[in-house]
Amino acid sequence: MARAREPASERSAGAGSAGDAGHSRAGGRPRDSALDEAIILAARERLVKDGYWRMTIGDIVADAGVTRPTLYRRWKNKLDLVVDALDYGFRKQGDMYTVDLSQLDAREALVEAVHRANPTYYNPDAMVLMGNFAGEAIRTPELLDILRRHAVEPRVALVERVLGQLQESGAVRAGIDAHTIATMCFGSYFAAFYRGEDSKQIPEQVVAVLWPGIATGS
Repeated sequence: MARAREPASERSAGAGSAGDAGHSRAGGRPRDSALDEAIILAARERLVKDGYWRMTIGDIVADAGVTRPTLYRRWKNKLDLVVDALDYGFRKQGDMYTVDLSQLDAREALVEAVHRANPTYYNPDAMVLMGNFAGEAIRTPELLDILRRHAVEPRVALVERVLGQLQESGAVRAGIDAHTIATMCFGSYFAAFYRGEDSKQIPEQVVAVLWPGIATGS
């Protein structure tokens, strides 16, 4: 991973509030977004390799090539950094979308929605990352809630939202349980991971099973 180096003036500065994320410091220059990204990428790598409990701020700043004050000006603690690290992955995934769902026919739109529910869509190590978070459920229970809100729910909600749009257009029956279907679509990726199966064909395979039972006129 390419590591951004901070300017000398950054290295000598003292620690400040993490509440200035995305803003200029009072009376100072704007934050360096390259440093933000270097820290987040380092944190994401450490989460996969070490897990949350063993991951340290010292390792993160060393990997990112920054100082502790630089990190603490942005995030007040490790937990806050992890929240942004998860959000970063989901935003990057969104940047990869090249297909406008509204331009697809109904079945193709659902296939693409299931594809976007794949946790590894952007990050190949996402299953390991999620497993690390789940493994901390007893020691650090708030991590599981963070995982649900920032990595699971947005993906499940995406599929559920597309199903709702297909219901409104009349392509899918009104009486379907969109929430359960979306949950099953998301869960299919975990089943494939634990069975050691390739997930590339999951969107098409899952929709092939679902479509006859949910499409109008089937």
